[in-house]
Amino acid sequence: MKILLPPSETKHPGGSGPAFEVAALSLPALRRQRDDMVDALVDLAADEEAARRVLKLSARQAGEVEHNRMLRSARTMPAVDRYTGVLYDALDAASLTAASRRWLGEHVWIHSAPFGPVGALDGIPPYRLAAGTSVPGMASLRSHWATAATAAIAGEEPDFVLDLRSEAYVALGPVPAHVPSAYVRVVTEHGRALNHFNKKSKGLLVRRLAESRPRVGSLRSLRRWAGGHEIVLRDAEEPGVVELVVAE
Repeated sequence: MKILLPPSETKHPGGSGPAFEVAALSLPALRRQRDDMVDALVDLAADEEAARRVLKLSARQAGEVEHNRMLRSARTMPAVDRYTGVLYDALDAASLTAASRRWLGEHVWIHSAPFGPVGALDGIPPYRLAAGTSVPGMASLRSHWATAATAAIAGEEPDFVLDLRSEAYVALGPVPAHVPSAYVRVVTEHGRALNHFNKKSKGLLVRRLAESRPRVGSLRSLRRWAGGHEIVLRDAEEPGVVELVVAE
């Protein structure tokens, strides 16, 4: 099983890992797209005013431009530790055992805007780029990433993909149609969609998976695991969608 997570706009600064290397990232088939996007962001960062305008940053956020300018030489930390926010606070990967973190590295991809999907333990630098941003000199992020990311996922030949991304990031790399997958929506027992608990519930789900480290190769085996851990997954009305049911 592979799990696809969205990134977060907020990130931990710094890093004690080596300088960023595109070639070291998972899904190496995306090397060209990654290099092109990193080059475009570095070039944009040379003009701070233009970068702030494109990235929709205030004067107080000028440091985010510097992050992009330093992409090629910045120190790294594992992607799952780089991101902060509700989902990643709930996942709390730093507090997991070494075995659970290895499980994350083997089974989780985080879909970033500048690098495409990366492994949970891949070293990445701080950066600023959201899914809806138009980078000068580049096609839209959807045009830049979607076909290449879908092909790269297919090339990894996953037996099953659990998609926890937001719709904006799904558009940047849909799971190949021939790969068994399930898109997760968080709802109450009565079927009401829950925006407030959406990210937290997904983070907690991935943490439980990492802690128990199951061998999941299908939606059926995922449901079997969930049932043994008092987690409710049920079919939605839409094909390919499952509902993660949580209390209000």
